[in-house]
Amino acid sequence: MQTKIYGAIGLAKKVRIDLPEVFETPYRPDIIRRAVLAVQSTRRHPKGTKYHAGWVAATSWGPGRGASRTPRTHGQRTHHAQRGALVNYTVGGRVAHPPLTEKRILEAINRKERRLAIKSAIAATSNKKLVLQRGHNAENFELLPIVFEDEVHEKIAKTKDAIDLFTKIGIMNDINRVKEGKKIRAGKGKGRGRKYQNPVGPLVVIDRKSDFCNAIQNLPGVDIVLVKYLNAEMLAPGTYAGRLTIWMEKSLNALNQLHPSKSKVSHVVRKTSESKGVGS
Repeated sequence: MQTKIYGAIGLAKKVRIDLPEVFETPYRPDIIRRAVLAVQSTRRHPKGTKYHAGWVAATSWGPGRGASRTPRTHGQRTHHAQRGALVNYTVGGRVAHPPLTEKRILEAINRKERRLAIKSAIAATSNKKLVLQRGHNAENFELLPIVFEDEVHEKIAKTKDAIDLFTKIGIMNDINRVKEGKKIRAGKGKGRGRKYQNPVGPLVVIDRKSDFCNAIQNLPGVDIVLVKYLNAEMLAPGTYAGRLTIWMEKSLNALNQLHPSKSKVSHVVRKTSESKGVGS
């Protein structure tokens, strides 16, 4: 599998580069969804009631008075005194089965499944059909994913230069889609700190931090991540794979070390077993 490589001036090189074998991983939307939900569960905040919430001084009158044995507050028979309290079926009483802070709220996923989900989501970035289904403006790209030469790190240091580069290549169309697609959320969520909904833009996978990262970090919808910190949610926001992704040339090379092919792994295992004398 091959793709084009772009330079700092926004022109595609005549020579195409070979993508790592991880881009040939089969598409597994079921595993990707599990991995994304597992990542999202780590951001949940444990919640629970205070242990003594609803506890007041209250005792039951006991039998023989023609009244229920509900615990009642002490004092003169007033509006606030001698009224039901403490138990869960009274006004102001305890909650029957309150949420507990020690409740397990993390969704676990097997290590091999998580790695397969990341590899499958990486491969989905080269599938133009999936990228278009996510709503990205990628019709003008003949081959995906988009790859930049390493010289972009040094030559692009200002946001103005980054915008010019993205405009020549055609990435700016997707960034403008994000900018124009901002809308107000429906329902009560807009009164709880989630007023606006923003579409997701391109993901830039880098091998190191540089001035290029500072130049593009404020563009709408653009996310930047080091290749070693890639996870399923970054590659497949909302559990839907096929995000428009920009790779740096060296970050692609790093994928060979992070996700080696099966042939290379078996060669290393066989070499290690021979050195230890296994099977002799």
